[in-house]
Amino acid sequence: MMLSKITVADYMTKRLVSLSKQTNVFDAIKKLLENKITCAPVIDEEGKLIGMFSEKDGMRVVLASVYDQGMSGKVGDFMSKEIISVDANSSIVNLAETFQNSAVRSFPVFDHAKMVGIISRTDVLRALVS
Repeated sequence: MMLSKITVADYMTKRLVSLSKQTNVFDAIKKLLENKITCAPVIDEEGKLIGMFSEKDGMRVVLASVYDQGMSGKVGDFMSKEIISVDANSSIVNLAETFQNSAVRSFPVFDHAKMVGIISRTDVLRALVS
C-alpha cells in the first residue's frame, strides 16, 4: 500500500485513557505509565477536550515539587491548553510533516468535531514499516 493512501484513522489508538482537570497529577502520571502512553486527553464534564496532559507536563510537576517542597497539584494546573489536533481522514504523510515541525509527541484525532482517538510518533513509524 502506498504511504500517502494511509490515513491517521488506520493507525490511531482508539482506546482513550482520559483525565479530568481535577485529577491529582501523581495519579495522572501513574495512569500514563500504567498504560504506556506519552499523553492523555483532559476532558470536561460535557466530554469536551480542554487540554492534554503529557510526559512533558509531568516533568513540570517534578520540578514544581522540588521548588515548592510540595507534592500535589491538579492536572488542570499543568496540562497544555494549546491543542493541535489532526483529522482522522488526513494522510499519515501530512501527519509526519506536522510531527516534524512540532515538539509534541501525540495528537488528539477528530472526526467531524468528535474526538475519536490519539495518534503518536510511534504510530506513524508503525505505519511506515508495515
